[in-house]
Amino acid sequence: MSKHYVYLIPGFFGFADLGGISYFHHVRQVIDRLMRAQGIEPEIYAVNTLPTASIRKRAYKLYEQIQETAVDLDAPIHLIGHSTGGLDARLFTTPTAQLLRDLDLEPFAGRVRSVVTVASPHQGTPLAFFFNSLLGQNLLYLLSMATIYALRFGKFPLSTLFSLLGVVTKLDDVFGLENTIVDQFYDNLFSDFEGSNMAVINEFLDSIRDDRALLGQLTTGGIDLLNAAAEDRPGVAYGCVLTQAAKPRLGSFLDIGLDPYRQSSHMIYRLLHLLSSFVSPFELPTDTQIKSMSDRFGGLPPKEASDGVVPTWSQIHGEVIHCVHADHLDVCGHFNDGSHDPPHVDWLCSGTGFGRPDFDLLWEEIVAFLPLD
Repeated sequence: MSKHYVYLIPGFFGFADLGGISYFHHVRQVIDRLMRAQGIEPEIYAVNTLPTASIRKRAYKLYEQIQETAVDLDAPIHLIGHSTGGLDARLFTTPTAQLLRDLDLEPFAGRVRSVVTVASPHQGTPLAFFFNSLLGQNLLYLLSMATIYALRFGKFPLSTLFSLLGVVTKLDDVFGLENTIVDQFYDNLFSDFEGSNMAVINEFLDSIRDDRALLGQLTTGGIDLLNAAAEDRPGVAYGCVLTQAAKPRLGSFLDIGLDPYRQSSHMIYRLLHLLSSFVSPFELPTDTQIKSMSDRFGGLPPKEASDGVVPTWSQIHGEVIHCVHADHLDVCGHFNDGSHDPPHVDWLCSGTGFGRPDFDLLWEEIVAFLPLD
């Protein structure tokens, strides 16, 4: 079997594994099975990135992990980035990139054969403007805590969810959140965690508080500068997966069901979808990309379409290899599916209807895109 290295790069406030929580749920197993069926011996790594640091710092973390693990110098490298992770991959492979002075990326970047971006904001996301405000930064911190708990335990206490929902609906509080609210939310949420995991989780949360440079870079203006500097590397196959989630409507509460947890989570999704749906002056795709998107979605998505976090039209870069009706976290394996142990967790209840067959097809098409010859 020939060896190939595959690096899974998490997105915005992402992580590889955090206190027993996996960002890419079941993704590693699916890729391993599909590549071995083609006579490939894959070494698959989830990159331990910086959650909200600059794209440059995140790309350097990618470099560190590749340098440490891609020890077979004849083996090709494939980068698969979800959300902001796709931007990290693009910067890393840019021939003229300088992550640190006198750092030579070429021995590793020159081995990259493919870059696949999944729901990545290649032209920014309107959510970045909101999260860059004082209230938005505090809300982001609360949402990151909620996400950690939900991905670990499946759902978190309704009383805590309702307190988060109360904060979400008070958008007129321009002075931000009181520290006591944040502290109470933290105390209530993490009392169920074992002490051995809390040091790792606290370090992760501290990094979100200490370095939020990524928020400014994900605005349309910030991404415009990245696109001016980040070049595609000759000989590398660039492909993208586009996601489009259900647009919230009056009847969507009925589609979600009567479970109060799902109803409350759907309220948070409605807000995120609203904030991410503001139409920006995106650079138009090529005719080939437009046709592929139209064919795969069964029609062109409206300009305001998004997956609840990133506008669909912002996700296009390179060959459109797959389009799917899914929210931002579905594609990483965080959808409602009780047939696995541990089960998939649907933290963002969008009502889009993404399921295991959609998940398998998505990752089958990603692996089929990789140049494995």
